Amino acid sequence: GGARRALTVLEAAAAHAGPGGRVTVETARDAMQKRFARYDKTGEEHFNLLSAYHKSLRGSDPQAALYWMARMIEGGEDPMTLFRRAIAMAAEDVGLADPNALLVAAAARDAFHMLGPPEGYLPLAEMTIYLATAPKSNSAKAALDAALNAARETPAAGVPLHIRNAPTSLMKELGYHRGYQYAHDAAEAYLPQEYLPDELRGATFYVPGPFGHEKRIAERLEWWARLKRDAEAPEPERDRVDPDAPGTEKA
Repeated sequence: GGARRALTVLEAAAAHAGPGGRVTVETARDAMQKRFARYDKTGEEHFNLLSAYHKSLRGSDPQAALYWMARMIEGGEDPMTLFRRAIAMAAEDVGLADPNALLVAAAARDAFHMLGPPEGYLPLAEMTIYLATAPKSNSAKAALDAALNAARETPAAGVPLHIRNAPTSLMKELGYHRGYQYAHDAAEAYLPQEYLPDELRGATFYVPGPFGHEKRIAERLEWWARLKRDAEAPEPERDRVDPDAPGTEKA
């Protein structure tokens, strides 16, 4: 590390001095400042390159993402900085469109810990390509923001009595747990009941995106919504088709 850096500085100093020029301590210092000032790990360029890396991943451009990754590696960036940003990106920008993205990012970080550089740069590159080419969705982030806003606006909303535990006789007398329906008692492992407080009845925080795994999530949510409607409808109108049942078209 130190010897390689010294050689790099010497080469930069020679280039800085020009043909026939004399390499001095001052020349080396000037060259070093010019060579490494462009990537100050605490300065603006650090954040510029990190932003470029994240936005290239989000923008589904593996070529640009690999380039900015390589620029940071060559600049001496701590690889853990890239892994932290990539893990955050996997959760924020890929999300439930491909839940494996978060696992891939975490596994690549662990592989780097095991291998170290330079071999560890390969899982970093593989992770970068995977995230850049994965389907994208920010629905989980939007759902989190919406739920947090609702929690701030209704800090005193009570837990419905039927989904409260009733470990004491007094709690049972007060109606705790009364009327609760155990979902696994139903053939579909789903029984429609209200879980939100009265103030938020019918609220929707999570809306699945149209890509990747979320297409299956959307089908599942629609099926549960249909079961809920069926429970309130006359028997002839009921439609209990399981999207996972044989013969059902899958996305």
